[in-house]
Amino acid sequence: MKRFAAFGFPLSAFRFPLFPSTFSAVRTLLACLCLTLAAALRLGAETNVVVLTPTATNAPANPELVQAEFQKLLAADNAAQAEADRWVLDNQKFAAQGGGISKEDLRLRIQMRFAPIRKAYDDFLQQHPEHVPGLLAYGSLLNDLADEAGGAAQWERASQLAPTNPATWNNLANHAAGSGDTKKAFEYFERSIALAPDVATYCRNLGSAIVHFRTNAMTYYELSEQAVLDKGLKFLRQAQKQESDDFPLATEIAQVYYGLQPPRVDEALQAWETAQKLSVDDVERDGVRLHLARVNLQAGRFEEAHRQLGLIKYAGYADLKRKLAEQLAQAETPATNTNAPPSPAKP
Repeated sequence: MKRFAAFGFPLSAFRFPLFPSTFSAVRTLLACLCLTLAAALRLGAETNVVVLTPTATNAPANPELVQAEFQKLLAADNAAQAEADRWVLDNQKFAAQGGGISKEDLRLRIQMRFAPIRKAYDDFLQQHPEHVPGLLAYGSLLNDLADEAGGAAQWERASQLAPTNPATWNNLANHAAGSGDTKKAFEYFERSIALAPDVATYCRNLGSAIVHFRTNAMTYYELSEQAVLDKGLKFLRQAQKQESDDFPLATEIAQVYYGLQPPRVDEALQAWETAQKLSVDDVERDGVRLHLARVNLQAGRFEEAHRQLGLIKYAGYADLKRKLAEQLAQAETPATNTNAPPSPAKP
């Protein structure tokens, strides 16, 4: 996973769980692990170890040489991740067939694979402590390996060295939100947008944070809940202008409408229909149909709700489909007034 383009702009978001995940399978598997110094020392001879060329004492750094070292480090990081991703996927296939290794053994194997990468970042930044892209990359690695404090420390250092780099504020905002400091998260997200208003990731992250932490956002922005949801929706739609083919983003936008009062039925249906056009398989298509049926049910459009339910074929949604069908049947049946007085006795 390449974390950013030239010197700081991310190609993928650094998000905590409330956002659509951008971590690889291996980084998710390692969510509860931190690499130890002992592991790094044991693996000094691991293949693909990045060997960094030391610079002469008191000699000015050669920018081209430093950049070459950094690119080599990034390549090693990406190679390690790609290899570990394969291990995870292969083990999932073997486990489905009754084989594979335990999760703990797989975690240890992956942990060992990343130990030399972490050590290589340490060596590189010891030689080049003011290399902002290196600090950003290492912070991302540490964060993905569940060393959130270590990752934030790298990003804090980067923000001091390059306060106009928006990626640092985006990353620190995600860390703050994950730590419960939503005030700082909103502030930092806004700062990243101010520095790079055309980067969709930053607008998307702020919009998602506002919607998810709506109570905190109400206090921070001094707005009502409905106004806060509209504000979050505005940032998400701003991101969608640049990521118009992003299915998870389209579904995230559509789900915001469940919280809006009074209901905006037509807007909600349009949002789900936009997501429907971006779906690529039956799982995604039928998942959207569940939502289309639900919105139509809530709006009293029973015929269309029936039609959407009838289109759902994916077996994994059978239970949800059944529950919606039951709700639809109840909505179509006039409620019995159990508190009505008894009929007068016939003479």
